[in-house]
Amino acid sequence: MMLSGETAKDYQMERTIIGHFATRRDAELAVEHLVQDHGIARTDVVVQAPGTANSAGSLAAGADVESGHPSVDKTGAPELGGEIEVSVDCHGRQSGEVEGILKEAGARRVSAKSL
Repeated sequence: MMLSGETAKDYQMERTIIGHFATRRDAELAVEHLVQDHGIARTDVVVQAPGTANSAGSLAAGADVESGHPSVDKTGAPELGGEIEVSVDCHGRQSGEVEGILKEAGARRVSAKSL
């Protein structure tokens, strides 16, 4: 069933929605939410640094932050070189829902491209 104002082309169009996250932790939580709570196939989700260099994000979080726990021996600094991208291949009307989920999970910005 199409929504008011939608065309058959809109309904069938496949798009990739890309969320840009400051921390690896936020990106991973977004993936969990997409897959576990909304039934998005894990094979439709890719997590990566946007360029060729490795990155844990642009802000330290989660395992990158000293816990103060005596059994945690951290050496060096986290590889903070840029944002983390979460790309989701969407089918039909799924793209609007995915965009909202990524924003709710803390994406700094969300973009889309046609497949």
